[in-house]
Amino acid sequence: MTERPVLAVGLMSGTSLDGMDAALVRLHGPTRAELVAFAHLPYTADYRRHLEEAMTAGTTRELALLHAAIGRWGVEAAQQVLAVAHVKATDLDFIAFHGQTIWHEPPAVTWQLGEPALLAETFGVRVVSNFRTRDLAAGGQGAPLVPMADVLLFGGDRPRVLLNLGGMANLTYVPHRAQDHGAFAFDTGPGVAVIDAVARLVDPTLPYDVDGVLAARGIPNEAVLAPLLADPFFAAEPPKSTGRERFGAGFAARLHVDVPGPDGVATAIELTARSIARAIDRWVPAAQEVIASGGGCHHPALMASLARHLGTGRELLRFDDLFFSGDAKEAVAFALLGYLTIHGQPGNLPAATGARGPRVLGVVTPA
Repeated sequence: MTERPVLAVGLMSGTSLDGMDAALVRLHGPTRAELVAFAHLPYTADYRRHLEEAMTAGTTRELALLHAAIGRWGVEAAQQVLAVAHVKATDLDFIAFHGQTIWHEPPAVTWQLGEPALLAETFGVRVVSNFRTRDLAAGGQGAPLVPMADVLLFGGDRPRVLLNLGGMANLTYVPHRAQDHGAFAFDTGPGVAVIDAVARLVDPTLPYDVDGVLAARGIPNEAVLAPLLADPFFAAEPPKSTGRERFGAGFAARLHVDVPGPDGVATAIELTARSIARAIDRWVPAAQEVIASGGGCHHPALMASLARHLGTGRELLRFDDLFFSGDAKEAVAFALLGYLTIHGQPGNLPAATGARGPRVLGVVTPA
Protein backbone atom coordinates (compact mmCIF):
# COMPACT_ATOMS: atom_id res chain seq x y z
CA MET A 1 0.00 0.00 0.00
CA THR A 2 1.43 3.38 -1.01
CA GLU A 3 1.81 5.87 1.83
CA ARG A 4 -0.15 9.09 1.36
CA PRO A 5 1.93 12.28 0.97
CA VAL A 6 2.44 14.28 4.17
CA LEU A 7 2.32 18.09 4.21
CA ALA A 8 4.46 19.81 6.81
CA VAL A 9 6.18 23.07 7.68
CA GLY A 10 9.83 22.99 8.69
CA LEU A 11 11.14 25.98 10.65
CA MET A 12 14.84 26.68 11.00
CA SER A 13 16.76 29.54 12.59
CA GLY A 14 20.48 28.94 12.48
CA THR A 15 23.70 30.24 13.95
CA SER A 16 23.91 32.99 11.33
CA LEU A 17 21.13 34.78 13.27
CA ASP A 18 19.73 36.19 10.04
CA GLY A 19 16.13 35.14 10.65
CA MET A 20 13.61 32.32 10.57
CA ASP A 21 13.29 30.07 7.51
CA ALA A 22 9.99 28.35 6.78
CA ALA A 23 9.60 25.57 4.22
CA LEU A 24 6.28 24.05 3.23
CA VAL A 25 7.19 20.50 2.30
CA ARG A 26 5.29 17.58 0.81
CA LEU A 27 6.94 14.35 1.89
CA HIS A 28 6.38 11.22 -0.16
CA GLY A 29 7.95 8.86 2.37
CA PRO A 30 11.39 9.47 3.89
CA THR A 31 13.36 9.59 0.63
CA ARG A 32 11.44 12.16 -1.39
CA ALA A 33 10.70 15.72 -0.33
CA GLU A 34 8.99 18.29 -2.54
CA LEU A 35 9.47 21.96 -1.65
CA VAL A 36 6.05 23.57 -2.10
CA ALA A 37 6.91 27.06 -0.85
CA PHE A 38 9.60 28.91 1.09
CA ALA A 39 9.62 32.08 3.16
CA HIS A 40 12.33 33.88 5.10
CA LEU A 41 11.45 36.14 8.00
CA PRO A 42 14.55 38.28 8.68
CA TYR A 43 15.46 39.26 12.21
CA THR A 44 15.67 42.99 12.79
CA ALA A 45 19.05 44.45 13.74
CA ASP A 46 17.79 45.12 17.29
CA TYR A 47 16.48 41.59 17.68
CA ARG A 48 19.72 40.08 16.36
CA ARG A 49 21.67 42.18 18.85
CA HIS A 50 19.31 41.06 21.61
CA LEU A 51 19.96 37.41 20.69
CA GLU A 52 23.72 37.91 20.71
CA GLU A 53 23.61 39.62 24.09
CA ALA A 54 21.34 36.94 25.53
CA MET A 55 23.80 34.25 24.44
CA THR A 56 26.52 35.74 26.59
CA ALA A 57 24.86 37.66 29.42
CA GLY A 58 21.12 37.06 29.40
CA THR A 59 19.23 37.14 32.70
CA THR A 60 16.69 34.46 33.57
CA ARG A 61 13.86 36.84 32.73
CA GLU A 62 15.42 37.84 29.39
CA LEU A 63 15.90 34.22 28.38
CA ALA A 64 12.33 33.33 29.38
CA LEU A 65 10.90 36.21 27.35
CA LEU A 66 13.15 35.26 24.44
CA HIS A 67 11.82 31.70 24.59
CA ALA A 68 8.32 33.05 23.96
CA ALA A 69 9.47 35.61 21.40
CA ILE A 70 11.20 32.98 19.26
CA GLY A 71 8.01 30.92 19.38
CA ARG A 72 6.12 33.93 18.03
CA TRP A 73 8.70 34.38 15.27
CA GLY A 74 8.03 30.75 14.34
CA VAL A 75 4.30 31.43 14.23
CA GLU A 76 4.78 34.42 11.93
CA ALA A 77 7.18 32.55 9.63
CA ALA A 78 4.75 29.62 9.34
CA GLN A 79 1.87 31.98 8.59
CA GLN A 80 3.96 33.62 5.91
CA VAL A 81 4.84 30.40 4.08
CA LEU A 82 1.23 29.17 4.25
CA ALA A 83 0.07 32.48 2.75
CA VAL A 84 2.62 32.22 -0.06
CA ALA A 85 1.32 28.76 -0.96
CA HIS A 86 -2.37 29.57 -0.33
CA VAL A 87 -2.52 26.56 1.98
CA LYS A 88 -4.65 26.29 5.14
CA ALA A 89 -3.18 25.22 8.45
CA THR A 90 -5.81 22.49 8.61
CA ASP A 91 -4.07 20.84 5.64
CA LEU A 92 -0.86 20.37 7.66
CA ASP A 93 0.13 17.10 9.29
CA PHE A 94 2.69 18.68 11.59
CA ILE A 95 5.19 21.51 12.09
CA ALA A 96 8.87 20.82 12.79
CA PHE A 97 10.37 23.62 14.88
CA HIS A 98 14.11 23.75 15.47
CA GLY A 99 14.06 26.85 17.66
CA GLN A 100 17.10 29.10 18.12
CA THR A 101 20.30 27.69 19.55
CA ILE A 102 21.63 30.00 22.22
CA TRP A 103 24.19 27.65 23.78
CA HIS A 104 25.85 24.55 22.37
CA GLU A 105 28.50 22.92 24.53
CA PRO A 106 28.59 19.17 24.06
CA PRO A 107 28.75 16.84 25.86
CA ALA A 108 27.31 19.01 28.65
CA VAL A 109 24.38 20.74 26.99
CA THR A 110 22.73 22.01 23.86
CA TRP A 111 19.97 24.59 24.33
CA GLN A 112 17.41 25.80 21.83
CA LEU A 113 14.83 28.44 22.75
CA GLY A 114 11.36 28.69 21.21
CA GLU A 115 8.01 27.70 22.73
CA PRO A 116 6.35 25.01 20.54
CA ALA A 117 3.01 25.32 22.35
CA LEU A 118 2.47 28.70 20.69
CA LEU A 119 2.63 27.02 17.28
CA ALA A 120 0.39 24.13 18.32
CA GLU A 121 -2.19 26.49 19.75
CA THR A 122 -2.12 28.87 16.76
CA PHE A 123 -2.36 26.28 14.00
CA GLY A 124 -4.09 23.37 15.72
CA VAL A 125 -1.46 20.85 14.56
CA ARG A 126 1.16 18.81 16.41
CA VAL A 127 4.62 20.31 16.66
CA VAL A 128 7.90 18.42 16.81
CA SER A 129 10.70 20.33 18.54
CA ASN A 130 13.79 19.95 20.76
CA PHE A 131 15.53 17.68 18.27
CA ARG A 132 19.09 17.78 19.58
CA THR A 133 18.90 16.76 23.23
CA ARG A 134 18.18 13.03 22.77
CA ASP A 135 21.28 12.59 20.66
CA LEU A 136 23.30 14.46 23.31
CA ALA A 137 21.87 12.20 26.02
CA ALA A 138 23.03 9.21 23.96
CA GLY A 139 26.61 10.49 24.05
CA GLY A 140 26.46 12.45 20.81
CA GLN A 141 27.21 16.04 19.93
CA GLY A 142 23.57 16.83 19.20
CA ALA A 143 24.81 18.12 15.85
CA PRO A 144 24.93 18.15 12.96
CA LEU A 145 21.46 16.73 12.31
CA VAL A 146 20.99 17.72 8.66
CA PRO A 147 23.13 14.72 7.56
CA MET A 148 20.14 12.41 7.77
CA ALA A 149 18.45 14.52 5.09
CA ASP A 150 21.68 14.62 3.11
CA VAL A 151 21.73 10.82 3.04
CA LEU A 152 18.03 10.23 2.41
CA LEU A 153 17.31 13.10 0.02
CA PHE A 154 20.44 14.63 -1.50
CA GLY A 155 22.97 11.89 -2.12
CA GLY A 156 23.94 10.79 -5.62
CA ASP A 157 25.10 7.79 -7.55
CA ARG A 158 28.70 8.56 -6.65
CA PRO A 159 30.35 9.93 -3.49
CA ARG A 160 29.69 13.60 -2.79
CA VAL A 161 30.13 16.18 -0.06
CA LEU A 162 27.11 18.24 0.99
CA LEU A 163 28.49 21.46 2.46
CA ASN A 164 26.40 23.87 4.51
CA LEU A 165 27.71 27.43 4.74
CA GLY A 166 25.57 28.67 7.60
CA GLY A 167 26.73 30.54 10.68
CA MET A 168 28.88 27.50 11.31
CA ALA A 169 30.02 25.36 8.40
CA ASN A 170 29.37 21.65 8.35
CA LEU A 171 29.63 18.90 5.79
CA THR A 172 28.21 15.47 5.12
CA TYR A 173 30.01 12.81 3.15
CA VAL A 174 27.46 10.62 1.34
CA PRO A 175 28.87 7.63 -0.57
CA HIS A 176 25.50 6.77 -2.15
CA ARG A 177 21.97 8.15 -1.95
CA ALA A 178 19.62 6.67 0.69
CA GLN A 179 22.39 4.49 2.15
CA ASP A 180 23.92 5.55 5.46
CA HIS A 181 26.73 2.99 5.36
CA GLY A 182 29.99 4.94 5.19
CA ALA A 183 28.30 8.32 5.55
CA PHE A 184 29.52 10.73 8.20
CA ALA A 185 29.42 14.44 8.99
CA PHE A 186 30.89 17.11 11.23
CA ASP A 187 31.22 20.84 11.77
CA THR A 188 34.33 22.24 10.11
CA GLY A 189 34.27 25.51 12.10
CA PRO A 190 33.02 29.00 11.27
CA GLY A 191 30.86 29.55 8.22
CA VAL A 192 29.57 33.11 7.88
CA ALA A 193 29.17 33.93 11.59
CA VAL A 194 32.64 35.45 11.95
CA ILE A 195 32.51 37.09 8.51
CA ASP A 196 29.16 38.72 9.24
CA ALA A 197 30.14 39.84 12.73
CA VAL A 198 33.38 41.44 11.54
CA ALA A 199 31.51 43.16 8.71
CA ARG A 200 29.08 44.68 11.24
CA LEU A 201 31.99 45.90 13.34
CA VAL A 202 33.50 47.57 10.28
CA ASP A 203 30.17 49.12 9.27
CA PRO A 204 27.40 48.93 11.91
CA THR A 205 24.78 49.86 9.30
CA LEU A 206 25.30 46.53 7.51
CA PRO A 207 23.52 43.29 8.46
CA TYR A 208 26.41 41.40 6.82
CA ASP A 209 28.95 41.97 4.03
CA VAL A 210 26.33 42.66 1.37
CA ASP A 211 27.48 41.47 -2.07
CA GLY A 212 30.98 40.95 -0.66
CA VAL A 213 31.83 44.64 -1.06
CA LEU A 214 33.96 44.89 2.09
CA ALA A 215 35.87 41.68 1.40
CA ALA A 216 36.62 42.86 -2.14
CA ARG A 217 38.33 45.93 -0.69
CA GLY A 218 40.43 43.95 1.78
CA ILE A 219 43.56 41.83 1.81
CA PRO A 220 43.88 38.84 4.16
CA ASN A 221 46.40 39.26 6.96
CA GLU A 222 48.43 36.06 6.83
CA ALA A 223 50.27 36.79 10.10
CA VAL A 224 46.97 36.90 11.99
CA LEU A 225 45.39 34.09 9.99
CA ALA A 226 48.07 31.50 10.83
CA PRO A 227 47.39 31.32 14.60
CA LEU A 228 43.63 31.41 13.98
CA LEU A 229 43.93 28.30 11.82
CA ALA A 230 45.95 26.67 14.61
CA ASP A 231 42.85 26.61 16.84
CA PRO A 232 42.65 23.09 18.31
CA PHE A 233 39.11 22.62 17.01
CA PHE A 234 40.32 22.38 13.42
CA ALA A 235 42.74 19.55 14.23
CA ALA A 236 40.26 17.62 16.39
CA GLU A 237 39.05 14.37 14.89
CA PRO A 238 35.35 14.05 13.94
CA PRO A 239 32.67 13.69 15.11
CA LYS A 240 32.71 17.26 16.37
CA SER A 241 30.49 20.30 16.47
CA THR A 242 30.86 23.92 17.48
CA GLY A 243 28.97 27.18 17.69
CA ARG A 244 29.06 30.85 18.56
CA GLU A 245 30.47 30.03 21.98
CA ARG A 246 33.77 29.49 20.19
CA PHE A 247 33.42 31.25 16.83
CA GLY A 248 31.06 34.10 17.62
CA ALA A 249 30.99 37.73 18.65
CA GLY A 250 33.99 37.51 20.96
CA PHE A 251 36.11 35.78 18.33
CA ALA A 252 35.09 38.37 15.72
CA ALA A 253 35.83 41.27 18.08
CA ARG A 254 39.38 40.01 18.68
CA LEU A 255 39.92 39.59 14.94
CA HIS A 256 38.61 43.10 14.31
CA VAL A 257 41.07 44.55 16.83
CA ASP A 258 43.98 42.70 15.23
CA VAL A 259 42.91 43.44 11.65
CA PRO A 260 40.55 46.43 11.44
CA GLY A 261 38.60 47.45 8.35
CA PRO A 262 37.97 45.45 5.17
CA ASP A 263 41.20 43.50 5.70
CA GLY A 264 39.53 41.88 8.72
CA VAL A 265 36.59 40.75 6.60
CA ALA A 266 38.96 39.34 3.98
CA THR A 267 40.87 37.52 6.73
CA ALA A 268 37.62 36.03 8.07
CA ILE A 269 36.78 34.86 4.53
CA GLU A 270 40.09 33.01 4.32
CA LEU A 271 39.61 31.49 7.76
CA THR A 272 36.32 29.92 6.69
CA ALA A 273 37.45 28.82 3.23
CA ARG A 274 40.77 27.34 4.29
CA SER A 275 39.38 25.55 7.35
CA ILE A 276 36.72 23.92 5.17
CA ALA A 277 39.15 22.92 2.43
CA ARG A 278 41.63 21.52 4.95
CA ALA A 279 38.88 19.55 6.68
CA ILE A 280 37.83 17.99 3.38
CA ASP A 281 41.42 17.16 2.48
CA ARG A 282 42.10 15.60 5.87
CA TRP A 283 38.92 13.81 6.84
CA VAL A 284 36.84 13.11 3.73
CA PRO A 285 37.55 10.26 1.30
CA ALA A 286 37.92 11.06 -2.35
CA ALA A 287 34.80 12.86 -3.57
CA GLN A 288 34.77 14.87 -6.77
CA GLU A 289 31.65 16.90 -5.97
CA VAL A 290 31.28 19.47 -3.20
CA ILE A 291 27.71 20.79 -3.22
CA ALA A 292 27.30 24.00 -1.23
CA SER A 293 24.20 25.52 0.30
CA GLY A 294 23.47 28.12 2.96
CA GLY A 295 23.90 31.86 3.26
CA GLY A 296 27.60 31.73 2.46
CA CYS A 297 26.78 30.77 -1.13
CA HIS A 298 25.64 34.37 -1.66
CA HIS A 299 29.08 35.76 -0.77
CA PRO A 300 31.15 35.93 -3.97
CA ALA A 301 34.52 36.23 -2.21
CA LEU A 302 33.84 33.24 0.01
CA MET A 303 32.78 31.05 -2.90
CA ALA A 304 35.78 32.13 -4.96
CA SER A 305 38.18 31.46 -2.10
CA LEU A 306 36.60 28.10 -1.36
CA ALA A 307 36.82 27.02 -5.02
CA ARG A 308 40.47 28.07 -5.07
CA HIS A 309 41.41 26.16 -1.93
CA LEU A 310 39.48 23.03 -2.90
CA GLY A 311 41.75 22.84 -5.93
CA THR A 312 41.26 21.34 -9.36
CA GLY A 313 40.51 17.83 -8.09
CA ARG A 314 37.09 18.79 -6.76
CA GLU A 315 34.19 20.60 -8.38
CA LEU A 316 32.34 23.17 -6.28
CA LEU A 317 28.64 23.11 -7.19
CA ARG A 318 25.63 25.00 -5.87
CA PHE A 319 22.79 23.10 -4.27
CA ASP A 320 20.36 25.39 -6.13
CA ASP A 321 21.52 24.05 -9.48
CA LEU A 322 20.80 20.42 -8.55
CA PHE A 323 17.75 20.55 -6.29
CA PHE A 324 15.86 23.65 -5.08
CA SER A 325 16.86 26.88 -3.35
CA GLY A 326 19.69 26.11 -0.98
CA ASP A 327 18.31 28.74 1.38
CA ALA A 328 15.44 26.34 2.12
CA LYS A 329 17.53 23.22 2.59
CA GLU A 330 17.84 23.17 6.38
CA ALA A 331 14.15 23.97 6.91
CA VAL A 332 13.31 21.07 4.56
CA ALA A 333 15.73 18.87 6.49
CA PHE A 334 13.94 19.57 9.77
CA ALA A 335 10.60 18.83 8.14
CA LEU A 336 12.07 15.42 7.28
CA LEU A 337 13.35 14.98 10.84
CA GLY A 338 9.86 15.77 12.12
CA TYR A 339 8.45 13.14 9.76
CA LEU A 340 10.91 10.56 11.08
CA THR A 341 10.03 11.40 14.69
CA ILE A 342 6.30 11.04 14.13
CA HIS A 343 6.87 7.71 12.38
CA GLY A 344 9.10 6.45 15.20
CA GLN A 345 12.22 6.36 13.05
CA PRO A 346 15.71 7.53 14.08
CA GLY A 347 16.73 11.01 12.94
CA ASN A 348 20.37 11.08 13.96
CA LEU A 349 23.35 9.65 12.11
CA PRO A 350 25.67 8.23 14.81
CA ALA A 351 28.68 8.51 12.50
CA ALA A 352 27.96 12.26 12.35
CA THR A 353 27.16 13.00 15.98
CA GLY A 354 29.07 10.30 17.85
CA ALA A 355 25.95 9.00 19.61
CA ARG A 356 25.90 5.43 20.91
CA GLY A 357 23.34 4.51 18.30
CA PRO A 358 20.33 5.63 16.26
CA ARG A 359 17.71 7.54 18.25
CA VAL A 360 14.22 8.87 17.63
CA LEU A 361 14.63 12.61 18.13
CA GLY A 362 12.44 15.39 19.40
CA VAL A 363 9.43 16.07 21.56
CA VAL A 364 5.88 16.16 20.18
CA THR A 365 3.50 18.87 21.39
CA PRO A 366 -0.05 17.67 20.65
CA ALA A 367 -2.41 19.63 18.43
